[in-house]
Amino acid sequence: MTDRRILLVEDEPGLVMTLGDRLRSEGYEVESAADGPSGLDQASNTAFDLIILDIMLPRKNGLDVCRDLRQRGIATPILMLTARGQTVDKVVGLKIGADDYLTKPFEMMELLARVEVLLRRAPPAAATAGDVYQFGPIRVDLRRTEVQRHGKPVALSAKEFQLLRYLLEHRGTTVSRETLLSEVWGYGGVTSSRTVDVHVAWLRQKLEEDPHQPQWILTVHGLGYKLSG
Repeated sequence: MTDRRILLVEDEPGLVMTLGDRLRSEGYEVESAADGPSGLDQASNTAFDLIILDIMLPRKNGLDVCRDLRQRGIATPILMLTARGQTVDKVVGLKIGADDYLTKPFEMMELLARVEVLLRRAPPAAATAGDVYQFGPIRVDLRRTEVQRHGKPVALSAKEFQLLRYLLEHRGTTVSRETLLSEVWGYGGVTSSRTVDVHVAWLRQKLEEDPHQPQWILTVHGLGYKLSG
């Protein structure tokens, strides 16, 4: 039996049920999302070993979801499901970061074979020691995108987590607001640094014992921010 985790992003309830049941019978853990934004959120905030992603989704299509995941640095293998004849979508999907595609309707055995091939290439999503950071009562698991304070889960937005991750990876180094805007938000040119200040304040509210006298996320006046500890 395997403990590999698969996210199925598909809006057809019948296919979700059939495919989910078959994958579970093969020993996989399966979660599902019924539209693009939900799939993007789950894939961004939870560690999966594989994403099965339909192109035709409500609210946000699979190509946009795939592109956004890759832009966020999420390297989880993606198997895209396309309708018959969507050759252009297949090409675009592979160019923007999909690892493989399968045309509907498909044979279950073919899908299972492709899943096995993609999972053989990918390391398990379980965290390694280098993915886990501890400072004071705060524990951050980067691979699983989990944060705990005094052993209790802390809910962070995707952008708050990305900011915390960047500060962790540059721990002890003063990072300017401009660098954070560029590296975390992807902003170039002249943009208000107030965006950074607001997100730092939110992080302090959730992580510091006293947000007004922070112990971990420090302001270096005139220069930027630094994660201590």
